[in-house]
Amino acid sequence: MDISVLRNENERLKEQLAQTQAALAESEEARQRLETIIVDMRREKFGAKSEKLRPDQFHLPLEDVEIAQGVLDAAQEKAAALIKGKSDGASRPSNRNRGQLPAHLPRVERIIEPKSTLCPCGCGEMAKIGEDVSERLDVIPAQLRVLVTRRPKYACRRCSGAVAQAQCTRACGFPVACRPRR
Repeated sequence: MDISVLRNENERLKEQLAQTQAALAESEEARQRLETIIVDMRREKFGAKSEKLRPDQFHLPLEDVEIAQGVLDAAQEKAAALIKGKSDGASRPSNRNRGQLPAHLPRVERIIEPKSTLCPCGCGEMAKIGEDVSERLDVIPAQLRVLVTRRPKYACRRCSGAVAQAQCTRACGFPVACRPRR
């Protein structure tokens, strides 16, 4: 190789290095500008000025005091009733929901039949003797509904051994949905 060719190659590589370093410095400067913008936006959204009270919120601490006073009064009344021998919990029955979803919610029913309702012993068609029903709450934004899955049970009227029912599919992802409602 000739020395002049090597010098030209060296000059070309130096120019390319200078261009690459300039581009790198430019991209680093752009990254720092973007980081500054992100910090400013975070400060604007989550900073101390968002925690200041507006004039319509000045009464909120007073409400907290009133609520605390109400809780204290209720505790004192409960203690006085216990001293007199009257238990608060024994006088009122518990009002809990035991597995029933509200009746006013719309229901979407799905019936899952077994693959075959023929008796395995060959006597013929099985008769429906009942079904397992499971309900689960399905939330659609701004809409609530109940998904009802029915899996009928079939039994042969001639022989007493065979009962057929569709297998529980866990495609919904909720194992609770596969438990029968009582």
